[in-house]
Amino acid sequence: MGTSQNEQQSISDLVGQYKALPGALLPLLHAIQEHVGHVPDTAVPIIAKGLNLSRAEVHGVISFYHDFKTSPVGRHTVQICRAEACQSMGSRQLEAHAKQALGVDYGETTADGAITLEPVYCLGNCACSPSVRINDDVFARVDADRFDELVSGLSLEEGVVK
Repeated sequence: MGTSQNEQQSISDLVGQYKALPGALLPLLHAIQEHVGHVPDTAVPIIAKGLNLSRAEVHGVISFYHDFKTSPVGRHTVQICRAEACQSMGSRQLEAHAKQALGVDYGETTADGAITLEPVYCLGNCACSPSVRINDDVFARVDADRFDELVSGLSLEEGVVK
């Protein structure tokens, strides 16, 4: 699945806007991800040419930073903390429950496109373990029941059940 002509034009336009900035690559990648939803592989040669970098340099930065996605993700991101404090308070059991309940593994998106499940290695909420982040909100002391409650409304888009 490639990017559309409109997406490629948008990426080219963004490259044009950012190429004069010192250190333009990271801000450009963030802008592309925000606009397209991910940084598609087809963007790499456009970025490399526009910023006078090698494709390997661009790819290296994309693959180094875990926040850059190279394929479409769900409308919502659910992250389960895997740091030691959360593990000691039950995050491994929560992780197994989440994978089973959503029918996906880490790095995968539910069939309805609503939720992408990801691991995270500390949300800075250790005293209230286990912690889960949904989009930009962190939730404390999450067990299986609380997890189900938190994700139950995420498959709703504009009031329509998917």
